[in-house]
Amino acid sequence: MTETPAIEAIDLVKRFGDELAVDGVSFTVAQGTVLGLLGPNGAGKTTTVRMMTTLTVPTSGTARVAGYDVRTEPDLVRRNMGLTGQAATVDELLTGRENIRMIGGLYGIGRKDIRRLGDELLERFDIVDAADRPVRSYSGGMRRRLDLAVSLIAAPPVLFLDEPTTGLDPRSRSDLWEVLRGLVAGGTTLLLTTQYLEEADQLADDIVVIDRGRIIAQGTPLQLKRQAGNASLVVTVSHAANLGAARELLARTGADVHVDEGARQLTAAADGIADLTRVAGWLQEDRIEVDDIGLSRPSLDDVFLSLTGHRADDEDQEVSA
Repeated sequence: MTETPAIEAIDLVKRFGDELAVDGVSFTVAQGTVLGLLGPNGAGKTTTVRMMTTLTVPTSGTARVAGYDVRTEPDLVRRNMGLTGQAATVDELLTGRENIRMIGGLYGIGRKDIRRLGDELLERFDIVDAADRPVRSYSGGMRRRLDLAVSLIAAPPVLFLDEPTTGLDPRSRSDLWEVLRGLVAGGTTLLLTTQYLEEADQLADDIVVIDRGRIIAQGTPLQLKRQAGNASLVVTVSHAANLGAARELLARTGADVHVDEGARQLTAAADGIADLTRVAGWLQEDRIEVDDIGLSRPSLDDVFLSLTGHRADDEDQEVSA
């Protein structure tokens, strides 16, 4: 029998008056995997997450979380999921430990159990030393870790993360990635929206790209990169005098060769490692010294550009949805 998906979007549609924010979005997320939901600001990512987490009712279509329908079984959906939004929602006047106890109480967890669980979460998210300090004194990274810890109090099998690392410094972002990898290793299913393509590349098993409320691409990070074009063979010769001879060698692959004289660099489309090996052999036979040779594959940013017409770091110019 086929394992029931942890998350299913089924032809989700959301209208705000005359505006169509989400237009027929459908996808599935297997248990214990990570789906990255990408798209420009205003593409409908957050609206999609809000429908899937029962925060807004779909205009049409539906979704299932842990097998439960968001329209007909919203209470069961909420019991089986956690949500970390774009902004930390912890109480800044309380300490980290008090935040965990407060949310645990709302879930109906007994005092003894919430004490034990709170200690485990504080340790897991490296907040022990700051556990009894008011949250207003926390750094941005610590607040996000506490926010994530709070969302895991009821040990949900499914976790929605809406741009979880926005505003964090690179070190805090990397630390949070490690925490998320640990959750997935333990069986948690993640759906994350993110502005950082590197984040999707690092964490996601599959990616769905949304633009203007519709899915425009879907696949693994590698599959999407392949859609953006072939890998490129990049050769940097040691001596500018060898650029002409090196260009002739690269042209033997049948590809057009771009020469950057200032950087002593040649670039040509390549058919993977086979072309790299052949060209390296030719260069060695002709005794052409190189500083570097390698394959450069399209990045997710290249994918984003080819699909949406602009790079991901242009997103801030758009309006969120």
